[in-house]
Amino acid sequence: MTHLDPSLVVARPLADNPLVSNGPTSSLRMIAPGKLTAGRFGLLEYRCAPHTPGAAPHYHSTFSESFYVLSGELTVYHSGRWEPFGPGDFALVHEGGAHGFRNDGDAEAAFLILFAPGIARENFFLEMAEIRRSGRVLTPEELTAFYARHDQVMVDS
Repeated sequence: MTHLDPSLVVARPLADNPLVSNGPTSSLRMIAPGKLTAGRFGLLEYRCAPHTPGAAPHYHSTFSESFYVLSGELTVYHSGRWEPFGPGDFALVHEGGAHGFRNDGDAEAAFLILFAPGIARENFFLEMAEIRRSGRVLTPEELTAFYARHDQVMVDS
């Protein structure tokens, strides 16, 4: 029997890729960063504590973003309004689509975020986590540069 090239399969056990702190109220795990998928997609697990602000409304010009709720209730901004999403609910945001998320509920919210193509979006989350952990507050100029580096354009909600 001939076996296909084993390098064509990537396995990442949870033990080798645990959740990491993203500040005092959230954690994340880079399930499949873009460099692992040859830029096809990026997949991130995100968990946030009850009553936690998440991402204010924004859009991206170069990639789509999808949300799939695993547990809890995630409030998602789309179509100009905030709406609660529960386990099994899904939202696809195409390039240029304004979106955001937060946890307005009384339980932790766990969800997946899929980026396509697999740009190095994990760098946004890693850099943001470091800023939060350090307690550093960005100046308006630093925040504008940070968002510009990561293709994130903030919008009014």
